[in-house]
Amino acid sequence: MTVRELPVLDQPEVVTCCPPLASTVLSEPDAETLARQFAALADPVRLRLVSLLATAEGGAVCACDLVEPAGRTQGTVSSHLGKLREAGIVVSEKRGRNVWYAVVPAALENLRSALAQR
Repeated sequence: MTVRELPVLDQPEVVTCCPPLASTVLSEPDAETLARQFAALADPVRLRLVSLLATAEGGAVCACDLVEPAGRTQGTVSSHLGKLREAGIVVSEKRGRNVWYAVVPAALENLRSALAQR
C-alpha cells in the first residue's frame, strides 16, 4: 500500500470582520443583577409600567395613577411594581396612604449598556 500525500492548499489570511461586541466580560455579580432585572422586565405589564414611570413628568407617579394606563387592578399593579422594586429597577416612597414610584436611572442605564457595545 502506498501513501499518497495530499497537496497543501494556499490558505487565505484570516481577518476578523468586526470588533467584538463587548470589551469586557461581565462579573458574576453583575450578570446575576442583570439577569434578575431583565427577568423582571420580561413581562409586558411591567415593561409598560417602567415606560410609564420613565416618561412621567416630575419623575414619580402614584401607584393609583398607574392602574388605568396599565389596564390592570390596583392589586396587580402593586404586585408588578413590587417585583420591579425587588429587581432594583424602581424605588418607592410612601406619601400618606399612597405609594409613589420612580425609575432608578442608573439601573436603566446598566440595562441599556449591557445591550450596547462596551
